[in-house]
Amino acid sequence: MSGYLPLVETTDALEPECETEPGATTEVALFGGIEVTWDPRVLRPRPWTTAQSHWVAALSPACPDGPILELCCGAGQIGVLAASLTGRTLVQVDRHPVAATYARRNAGAAGVLADVREAWMQEALMEDEQFALVILDPPWVHSARVDDFPDDPADAIDGGVNGTAQLVLGLGIALRHLLPGGHVIAQVGDHEQVDVLRAVIEGQAGAHVRWAIHEVRDYLPGGLLVDVGPRRVNEPPMAPSTTTR
Repeated sequence: MSGYLPLVETTDALEPECETEPGATTEVALFGGIEVTWDPRVLRPRPWTTAQSHWVAALSPACPDGPILELCCGAGQIGVLAASLTGRTLVQVDRHPVAATYARRNAGAAGVLADVREAWMQEALMEDEQFALVILDPPWVHSARVDDFPDDPADAIDGGVNGTAQLVLGLGIALRHLLPGGHVIAQVGDHEQVDVLRAVIEGQAGAHVRWAIHEVRDYLPGGLLVDVGPRRVNEPPMAPSTTTR
């Protein structure tokens, strides 16, 4: 998972329970114009993923009022940049306490109003919570390939046998909490995972599918971004997607 941001060292303190491990370097860099901080226990920001934030911002004017949700937020930079660009409030979810700490810190530094929840994503939301836009950043590396990325925390990239375990779970949660007219921008690792997303969408409601893949954008070798939005009138739920870059 290449494409690292340039960094400089910082000595700013973290919350006591999340202090940097001995010998580890706390890092800071610009991500789409906002300053983000993390350490090696958290997945390092990739420059190409600013495109996910900008896509959310481009869709925002046509979406209903409401906050942005980011699932598997890591250090929070994608959601923070999207919220900064749109002016929307933000809810972020990550099960890792260090990631949640950095997400709060990065949101505060950017002046973004964010509710960061340290929780498993299936336990993080109230049943009646709804969102206008959802950013889904799950681990998507195949388990057999995790060792190919020794600089990345294994638990932040391991997506299971075919890389879709958290992707499938996250999309289901996202669609259950998405307002009518809203969009999900999901990050995946390959075109086979896009096909899995299509199958999940088809299975949401049988013949009465409310959602469809509108577009797929190719940023390989970094990854792909997928726009899931309302099914248009007379649009087949499984219509072929357009891949652009």
